Amino acid sequence: MVTDTMTTLARHTRVAPPGAQAAPRVLVVDDVPLNRELMARILDAEGFRTLGAADGDEALRVARGARPDLILLDVVMPGRDGFAVCGELKSDRSLSDIPVIFLSSRDEPEDRLRGLRAGGVDYIAKPFHAEEVLARVRIHLRIRQALQAQIEQQEARLAQLREAQQSMLVRPEDLPEACFAVCFRPLDAVGGDIYDVLALGDGLFGYFAADISGHSIRASFLTSAVKALLRQYSGPLYTPEESLRSINAVMHSTLKRGQYLTACYARYYQQKRLLSILDAGHPAPIHVSAAGAASVFAVESDPLGVFGSVVLQKHEIALEQGDRFYLFTDGLIEDPGQEGGGRRGGLERLREACQREHGLPLAEAVEAISNAVRPPGEPVHDDLLLLAVEVRA
Repeated sequence: MVTDTMTTLARHTRVAPPGAQAAPRVLVVDDVPLNRELMARILDAEGFRTLGAADGDEALRVARGARPDLILLDVVMPGRDGFAVCGELKSDRSLSDIPVIFLSSRDEPEDRLRGLRAGGVDYIAKPFHAEEVLARVRIHLRIRQALQAQIEQQEARLAQLREAQQSMLVRPEDLPEACFAVCFRPLDAVGGDIYDVLALGDGLFGYFAADISGHSIRASFLTSAVKALLRQYSGPLYTPEESLRSINAVMHSTLKRGQYLTACYARYYQQKRLLSILDAGHPAPIHVSAAGAASVFAVESDPLGVFGSVVLQKHEIALEQGDRFYLFTDGLIEDPGQEGGGRRGGLERLREACQREHGLPLAEAVEAISNAVRPPGEPVHDDLLLLAVEVRA
């Protein structure tokens, strides 16, 4: 089996002639050799390069070694089935962007749904028509190429945005229906923190807080780029997860090694009074109930820009009139210059301040909380950002 795989790899990894576009590589996974050979003939005849694997374990080995552009995956195989193999592919950051099309004799609706839930982009029933397979392979390869081209375009635009100054921040009076107040104290003129507030629809608002690592001019310039990306990838066409994943794709190809972006993106559905929170390596918001009880929750998620595929953590909170929630950056809760200035102690001080000042009007509460946690006049080591939102009728 291993020898067969190596021969297949050698046969289909020829270098394209100068100026020619490399033919897409398709991995065909099927435990029946005749099926693999038939599919290879169909694809090879149309200019594709094919790789073969007889089971799930071999498929994963070949995928990691050859990085195919698309995978045709049988469902019923010895050992782990196609659904399990697809799940492993999607959990591997280096392989998760490869489109998977299932090929199976099992054609019940629940099988198709299971394939889509596992991360497949399509499902073709056996026996299949060669023209149908080719059409679907081409469609999903074109979609992938279009997404990659879009990322490249955004990378070029981001390079231009690096030379621009930080865009003007949204003020509460600019968007009063969003019911927010903010305290933002950059460490100096080239801070790396950013916030944004977006009106995404009737009664739908987005609240964003982020921190780009470092305090260089480059980090400051990148904040306007992040804001532009957020606004481009927000709105009805994108879920919050898709918004952050799109930003991650661009930042991963743009940021220097060791540089990253932490972010918290909250969407508030005013009519349902539902808060949906996505965290990307960032401190999670503090929630204060109308009665004044403040709570925090632990998160474990990836920052943006480090990995090609990011793991995000999502929370949903049902809110009531009078509730508040606070987004902030770690400069507010971490102070290496003070004893006990670590994140845990700082987060507890912030939680207590949010609870203690809950009776104040929102704008006054934000200033009082910020001053309590980081008194004016004391030395600071990072940008300070506190964004507060209140649930109103």
